[in-house]
Amino acid sequence: MELKIILDIAKQELIINIRNKWTLIFAVVFGALVLSISYFGMRAEGFSGMQSFTRTSASILNLVLYLVPLVALIMGTLSFTGDKGATELLYSQPVLRSEVQLGKLLGVFGSMALSTLIGFALAGTLVVAANGVGGLVRYSMFVALALLLALVFLCLAALVATANQRKAKAFGVSLFLWFFFVLFYDLLAIGATLWLRGGAANTFLFLSLFGNPVDMVRVAALIILDGVTIFGAAGAALLRFLGGKMASVALLVLGLSVWIIFPLWFSQRLLRRQDI
Repeated sequence: MELKIILDIAKQELIINIRNKWTLIFAVVFGALVLSISYFGMRAEGFSGMQSFTRTSASILNLVLYLVPLVALIMGTLSFTGDKGATELLYSQPVLRSEVQLGKLLGVFGSMALSTLIGFALAGTLVVAANGVGGLVRYSMFVALALLLALVFLCLAALVATANQRKAKAFGVSLFLWFFFVLFYDLLAIGATLWLRGGAANTFLFLSLFGNPVDMVRVAALIILDGVTIFGAAGAALLRFLGGKMASVALLVLGLSVWIIFPLWFSQRLLRRQDI
């Protein structure tokens, strides 16, 4: 694979996505929600106005866990099942299919990262103006986790779009993945522990954490934000097993990397076998 070809395709895909109205809508909606939740999110706890970076990150964590995977799946599916004629023309050029797919993935990720960073930057600027730069490093790590989550679900969207070439079917599978990982997975994992006892239940909870990238980002973010009391059972089992916060975060980031590599690898294997 040639890096220049991948970057050229990524640049073209980035331009297309920036011009896409859905990218603009996502940027505006995400920025507005981040600002609103940052300002009002801690009112239930007795705080008002812009809080520190740690409290702001804790307030917008659920927004990131719900919205980022959904938008990544939609934008990824739209990109990889887009204009059939343009896609066939691109694949007819003297470039590898893997180069085309990687270029499109980087382009979509670039546009989504740009939209997401606008929202985080607006909230960050107001926090700095109100409370100074204390906690900025943790906030930056939280933003990096959000972008990593977006990349994971873009890779899943690439796999879904490659395996289901029809746009309607690909969107259906993508929405199912969002419901499964964001809403149903934890219920299934907790329900399964009712059949287990003692150490077996803890081991199962620990292993189940790595089956869901949303849970991995949630636990890693709470560790970074020092939210020990709200880790939940899986996070507590992880800390007990590894005996340290930094080791736990490193392992979770490694787990998220696996969720990026394997869907991309499977989608490229499928793509090589298809008659385009």
